[in-house]
Amino acid sequence: MRARPLPSLKGQALALLARREHSRAELRTKLLAHARKRAEAAAAAPGRGGPALDPWELPPPAGDALGVEGAFDPQAAAAEVDAVLDELEAARHLSDARFAESRVNARAGRQGAARIRQELARHGVELDPDTARQLRETEAERARAVWQRKFGGEPPRDPRERARQMRFLAGRGFAADVVHRVVGGRDDD
Repeated sequence: MRARPLPSLKGQALALLARREHSRAELRTKLLAHARKRAEAAAAAPGRGGPALDPWELPPPAGDALGVEGAFDPQAAAAEVDAVLDELEAARHLSDARFAESRVNARAGRQGAARIRQELARHGVELDPDTARQLRETEAERARAVWQRKFGGEPPRDPRERARQMRFLAGRGFAADVVHRVVGGRDDD
């Protein structure tokens, strides 16, 4: 069976972006790992001391991330990846703002602002002020909808059940005052 040649960094980036939006930091991490794989495949290619391939197979492309000794050069790989990312941003294939918008849209119905902000921070993206304000304004109604789906809108029967419901909403990233209002049954939004 033939080994499929690894795609270029740009090809890999476009393939990842075709599946879903990525932040620049997340895509950079994935492309650095891909650059390492490409360098290792190129080092193992015939003529570099690696195993001989079937004469009909093309060797993996040699990447710029290979140093003089054929070893992986992290600085060269990082520079190559950053150049690809800059090119993708210039062509508007990559956008942290679009990534943040897609994450907020996907998560807002089930999670609070704190949890969404935390997830975006893990991806190296900040929540823009307008979106943060909008999430704060709708937090009570979103928390109430999540609470009603999970608990059927029934007020807690005892303090233990109340604590369980409050932990659930707090774990979803809703603000403490909102959690108290929703679980307490007060509608003073």
